[in-house]
Amino acid sequence: MGKIILTGDRPTGRLHVGHYVGSLKRRVELQNSGEFDDIYIMIADAQALTDNADNPEKIRQNIIEVALDYLSCGLDPEKSTLFIQSQIPELTELTFYYMNLVTVSRLQRNPTVKSEIQMRNFEASIPVGFFTYPISQASDITAFKATTVPVGEDQLPMLEQTKEIVRKFNSVYGKTLVEPEILLPDNEACLRLPGIDGKAKMSKSLGNCIYLAEDEKEVQKKVMSMYTDPNHIRVQDPGQVEGNTVFTYLDAFCKDEHFAEYLPEYANLDELKEHYTRGGLGDVKVKRFLNAVLQEELAPIRARRKEYEKDIAYVYDILKAGSEKAQKTAAKTLEEVKAAMKINYFEDEALIQQHIKKYQ
Repeated sequence: MGKIILTGDRPTGRLHVGHYVGSLKRRVELQNSGEFDDIYIMIADAQALTDNADNPEKIRQNIIEVALDYLSCGLDPEKSTLFIQSQIPELTELTFYYMNLVTVSRLQRNPTVKSEIQMRNFEASIPVGFFTYPISQASDITAFKATTVPVGEDQLPMLEQTKEIVRKFNSVYGKTLVEPEILLPDNEACLRLPGIDGKAKMSKSLGNCIYLAEDEKEVQKKVMSMYTDPNHIRVQDPGQVEGNTVFTYLDAFCKDEHFAEYLPEYANLDELKEHYTRGGLGDVKVKRFLNAVLQEELAPIRARRKEYEKDIAYVYDILKAGSEKAQKTAAKTLEEVKAAMKINYFEDEALIQQHIKKYQ
């Protein structure tokens, strides 16, 4: 059996640097590694509609934004299959069958579902589609027989639920589905990049993001407004590195070679942190360094995006071709699932002959 990746994002807005360090950059590295037989990158519009059903235009408009972000980050349609979730009807059918293998109480215990419900203030008014999000995700992963799912650590409970569904299905109907493994970012700072306001999560809804498509001036403005150490009032004051958003971003983006280029008085990030901790280093200087590092990372992404923006019809062609390929793969898996469940009545010649003989 080959090595297959499935991952994706909800098109509720443009993608930000949290998406980039959390998964996008790694996806490109994995794509170019040559280690995987197939890579499927999904724009999860059907899942996005579970809590945006009254605003479908928001999802419709952001599909192209996410596609542009994917391509500008280096995802290559010659190496990765980029597709739109709603264009694969087999995923919905698989979700329906998997619903019979999961209890309501199990879904209620899913930590990701609980936190998302709380964040959206759903309380008792939870859309059923949103509530069954983990089952839908299991459908997406198993439809493509994904062996590897690169995601952030907040998705661990979802992947565990997928594994449970796979085990349950295989135990009831026979070994059919592939159990996936999660692939987390290897840089701890990338696991969950905070917002520029210091909040635990960078979120489009909280308005505390640095977007991949933002211009140089806007990125600089946001970096210079970043939350640091509230007790580091004067330059000479000792500063706190832990919980300091600027240093968290440096942990995620900074390399030793950046110092030679932009801050040669330090050899590496450890030296910078040590100086800040003992006092004598101002926040503005550290922020300017971070801005230089970020601008270097984002500049080629912005440049590629501008090129793709010149031919949006081509981007739609990429998504259409990818969706057609993904649909064929999912259809084959669905066929196997229905055969395992013995609901492939018209293909089950033994069943037909059995009933013919019974009523002769």
